[in-house]
Amino acid sequence: MKRLLGLSLFVAVLASGLGAARAADAPERWSLETLTKDGRVSFGQGGLAQGSGGVLVRYWSKEGKEAELTASKMQLNQLTGDIKAEGAVFLRGEGHVWRGEQLEYNFKTKVIKAAEFRTGSAPFYVGGFSLQAMTTNNLYTATNAFLTSDDLADPGYRIRARKLTIIPGKSFEAEDATLLIGNVPVMYWPKYTRSLETHGDYWVVTPGYRSLYGPYVLGTYHHAFTTNFSTDLHLDYRQKRGLGVGPDFNYDAGRWGQGEFQFYYAHDDAAGTNGIGGALDNDRHRLSFSHRVEIRTNLTVKAVVREQGDAFIIRDFIEHEYQRDIQPSSFLEVNQLWSNWSLNILAQPRINDFFETVERLPDVKLTGFRQQIGVTPLFYESDNSVGYYKHEFADNAANSFAAWRADTYHQIVLPQQFFGWLNVAPRVGGRFTHYGETEGFGATATEANRGVFNTGVEMTFKLHRTEPNKEIPWLQAKGIRHIVEPGVNYAFVPSPNRLPPTLPQFDTELGSLRLLPIDFPDYNAIDAVDSQNVFRFSLRNLVQTKRHDRIDTLLNWALYTDWRLKPRAGQGTFADAFSDLDFKPRDWLTLTSETRYDIDNGRFRIADHRATISPEDHWSLALGHRYVRNDPLFLGGPGNNLITTGFYYRINENYALRTRHFFEARDGRMEEQYYTLYRDFRSWVGALTLRIRDLRNGSQDYTIGVTFNLKAFPRFKLGQDRDNPALLLGG
Repeated sequence: MKRLLGLSLFVAVLASGLGAARAADAPERWSLETLTKDGRVSFGQGGLAQGSGGVLVRYWSKEGKEAELTASKMQLNQLTGDIKAEGAVFLRGEGHVWRGEQLEYNFKTKVIKAAEFRTGSAPFYVGGFSLQAMTTNNLYTATNAFLTSDDLADPGYRIRARKLTIIPGKSFEAEDATLLIGNVPVMYWPKYTRSLETHGDYWVVTPGYRSLYGPYVLGTYHHAFTTNFSTDLHLDYRQKRGLGVGPDFNYDAGRWGQGEFQFYYAHDDAAGTNGIGGALDNDRHRLSFSHRVEIRTNLTVKAVVREQGDAFIIRDFIEHEYQRDIQPSSFLEVNQLWSNWSLNILAQPRINDFFETVERLPDVKLTGFRQQIGVTPLFYESDNSVGYYKHEFADNAANSFAAWRADTYHQIVLPQQFFGWLNVAPRVGGRFTHYGETEGFGATATEANRGVFNTGVEMTFKLHRTEPNKEIPWLQAKGIRHIVEPGVNYAFVPSPNRLPPTLPQFDTELGSLRLLPIDFPDYNAIDAVDSQNVFRFSLRNLVQTKRHDRIDTLLNWALYTDWRLKPRAGQGTFADAFSDLDFKPRDWLTLTSETRYDIDNGRFRIADHRATISPEDHWSLALGHRYVRNDPLFLGGPGNNLITTGFYYRINENYALRTRHFFEARDGRMEEQYYTLYRDFRSWVGALTLRIRDLRNGSQDYTIGVTFNLKAFPRFKLGQDRDNPALLLGG
């Protein structure tokens, strides 16, 4: 046996060695092509080749690396790899690009000699005369050269030097160096050395004016201690509100995880009230900490702490966080994922007394994903949890209550297909929940056990038709594929032995703009489970076509509603009818519609329509209308009749304009307006932004802000200022 094992290892090693040798001995390859009808290529003895009239040369090394060169004419020695090229020379290889009128290059040694040239790899570019480069040593030397991060034929700023030595991505050294802005010399150095790596120290300053602040300056100083640890120190001044300061720390501890710590303090000279008549403290703060570590594959730990001195500090001073989450929570979560199961342990305390919170100390959940039972056609899924829960109300406006709860749910599904097209999935499941006796001043329930049975069946099928030759010019459609997918889902849940009003409500049913799930475990309001006897009907239409040699969706339309055979108190026989529509009649026009129609009363509860128009790359227009009916029994709010617009227009190469409007037609108020004028200064972009906001207290809030963004090192991600324009005001 040992001899056999040894022989097997010897054969494996020999085979791998031969395979590696074959890969290493892969032959060099050359390809020479003409680029025009007048192009000529001729071959001589000894691997010599000549070309004129526009020639493309490609070279593949033994290691499989590729380089290519184009020129008006060239002379090539395929044995040595030397090439002499003239006329609009373009060379690409090793991740870099070179342009010039004359070039001598060796494809094998990577040695470059060039007359006038331009080369670079973002974000830095070099031009000049007499380039010599050893790309194998990653070292470049040029005379009468310049370096810039401005990727334009005539850079807006550059460093000009008699001699320039560059180690790409690392550093450069310039002798007799002059900084020019445009063609104006600004500064001179006999010798100037600078790192090309991301600079560890810089300032970001946003000046502006806001009615609630007065004149303001928001400053951030960034310092990178290492590539894995950096800080941002905020120093803000608002004339009416005072000083605000605080550090942000960002770290990457490798296998120990990544995270950030943020603290912000403001001595607010006009703090106002807390919403229930109490005065806010002038000393206001916000602390935020998050850490995530992957202990091993599929085992993660995440800790988040969000502590605030009052409920409105992020609304007043850190607007982009407020728009993302107006009531941030704190928690510690451990998640272990397996192929068919997941274990989640959650500890969620209430850190801020002014927020309503359901404390979970702890909440342990074991989830079984849908999985086949052996070789049977049956599938099993489950959802199990146990924890101690406490419902705390904001500012203790109501008495809290707490209890232990253990819940287990199990379901068997039998997916089948009949006639080769009809998908049928009957299911049957059961839930058992134990509640401990509730505690606290708001306790009203005693110890209880609840059992729930459920069954149902889901049926779906697809019909499709393809017409590859059908053309509809006004829809830019070349070929049509139509897919229709009807569906019926029946759910039956008899009345549980304990109804929701008799149980403590921790995971309860909340008002929603969308139709809630009818089957388990998707319906996860554990404490609100009640009887159901309902059909859900759905119909989806998908129409696809081909535009510009790629598949594009012309129409995506989903309709669905519920038919309740036995409605509960407060329910009608039919649920609202929902329609979700995306229609793209042209590649530059997208129409979106989401509606919710009250069948019993014959009226819309929700109508949300949007149109996006972008026929040219220099302008686009977005129009929207969102209607939410004023119905206290629906969502309890005043409703909306909101009209929105968004417009972008690039006036010329230097200027662009963006506007956004939110008009509430319910009471004729222009709630918010944004106007941004962009100025392209070639190497960087400036933005002047005006925002006008109706505070609905008889006053208007005006904000003007100025931001600058260096193109080589942008502050914002692509489109971020469009989606969140408050960033342009420093928020």
